[in-house]
Amino acid sequence: MAGSDVKAVFITADTQALDADGISTAAAVGNNANLTIGGALADSGSCTFSSGRIVTILSAGDDSGISFTVTGTDVNGDSQTESITGANAGTATGSKYFKTVTAIAAVGDPAGDVSAGINNSAADVIFAGRTRLKGAYIVNSATAGTIDFLITSPTGTSTMKIGTVASATVTRDVAIPEEGVLFTAGAYIQYTQSTFTTMTAFHA
Repeated sequence: MAGSDVKAVFITADTQALDADGISTAAAVGNNANLTIGGALADSGSCTFSSGRIVTILSAGDDSGISFTVTGTDVNGDSQTESITGANAGTATGSKYFKTVTAIAAVGDPAGDVSAGINNSAADVIFAGRTRLKGAYIVNSATAGTIDFLITSPTGTSTMKIGTVASATVTRDVAIPEEGVLFTAGAYIQYTQSTFTTMTAFHA
């Protein structure tokens, strides 16, 4: 009898709430200078998150004419950078998910204090190559939400969504019929932090 090629991937949901200055607390930043990575989420000058997180830049002044370059790694552990255009006395939000942040540099001269943090969106990887999702076993949490399954990256094409319920004692055992859902270039998830507890994803 042939053995099964189904693999199980266990994912623990990120519970870290949004933190507007968790990467770098508010401070003056010089022309083309780096922010100090020293917020509550930082350790020894860098940040490592439980999952991929989106970076936010909070400007006290009008920084709409400059940008900030974020350097780190993605959910696959590969090097990644993102240029985020500054905001006018407000928050600018990136679009890429960072598993680590090692530097944030101003490209231009910030008009006032700048801080950096993360929003409440999280992402993770099930498998980085071609695969078929066969099912998922989900332990819910106290907060309901939606787990979005995407191809290519955490910001790729949405292929399937599973809703979670607000009950930490309820589980969902999702079996996908036929051959499962095909992910041609990697299977990733995106969700709002704390909207489930754990998930075991089955793929082949």
